[in-house]
Amino acid sequence: MKKHLSRRHWLKSGAMLAAGATIADFWKPAEAAEIGLPNLAGMPIKARLNLNENPHGPAASARKAIAEAIPTGFMYQREAIVTFKKMIARENGLSEDCILLGAGSGELLMATALNYTLKGGAGSNIVGGDPTYMQLLRTATALGVGFEKVPLTTDFDYDFEKMASRINDKTSLVYVCNPNNPTGVLSPAEKLRPFCEEVSRKKPIFIDEAYMDYATDPKASSMMPLIAKGANVIITRTFSKVHGFAGLRIGYLVAQPEMVREINKFCTGGGSISATSMKGAIASYLDTEFVNYSIAKNAEAKAFLYKLLKEKGYSPLPSSTNFVLFPLKTDGKKFVEEMAKQGVAIRSWEFAGQQWCRVSMGTMDEMKVFGAAFQVLA
Repeated sequence: MKKHLSRRHWLKSGAMLAAGATIADFWKPAEAAEIGLPNLAGMPIKARLNLNENPHGPAASARKAIAEAIPTGFMYQREAIVTFKKMIARENGLSEDCILLGAGSGELLMATALNYTLKGGAGSNIVGGDPTYMQLLRTATALGVGFEKVPLTTDFDYDFEKMASRINDKTSLVYVCNPNNPTGVLSPAEKLRPFCEEVSRKKPIFIDEAYMDYATDPKASSMMPLIAKGANVIITRTFSKVHGFAGLRIGYLVAQPEMVREINKFCTGGGSISATSMKGAIASYLDTEFVNYSIAKNAEAKAFLYKLLKEKGYSPLPSSTNFVLFPLKTDGKKFVEEMAKQGVAIRSWEFAGQQWCRVSMGTMDEMKVFGAAFQVLA
């Protein structure tokens, strides 16, 4: 009991106050803090290319399952949760107690941040690349945990040697988003796997595989097999991308059973997923035809964008995701604002002494709208 109270006291009076955080800061979505993102309210947006959504989903099979689930919406979805966990476990050669469900991977990122923030205590840190996806890290830093930023290499991959050197006794977690966001770059398995095998003997490693379905060979690139070997690795996947469930909120976490039990203390374990989303996810998980369709349409849109950018003298980074990042020749904030006036929503970053633009893949009609505006403003 004393341990529980001391943790509660530390959370309230230590980390949050030291960081100057409020409850609003703590729950702020990752997207909301992006600098340079204009207020799009009331703007006639013709191409929504700023949020890495799948414009082709959900699958027809998922929509049918969602509609059929509405009459049972008064029921808690315990049976469906069990079914879905069994499907994921079977696919990865794992036991069901290695699987944790969430309303999108965001819930699981935040639950993991809470768990390892409390375990690490005041003065602890999380080691990760810079730039990277910030939802887990933003939650942890809002609670007073340090973020040990390790700049990416000149080819925009993780510097695993430097990351390993920054891990110390105060490190509670190592975070890797692969493929990375906002760069879109996939770290090769032959580089990431030995890093995970070595470091996970000392500290837990969190691998955010939100975009792994877009990799050329997802199974060969994923670190999922390490969990079956007993490694101290945590992996999250989301249905927000290939499956087109960004607004339906489905994600899952895979880890050793003890780690799953710890993280589950800070989330609902699938209890926050609606009946409609759960039934739709089960249908979509089995719909390989739609997954292949989504991947093919994404590749078509990327090929269009790559060609356009290169013709205009731009050098986009190689992307294994549903977005492309490229260096700008002008001010990022102004470029995003001007594109919004043309009906195109995109994002901008600044790192490595350079302004960058990130474009999510839309339908081909949306990509053509982007192309027309880009021809004018580039």
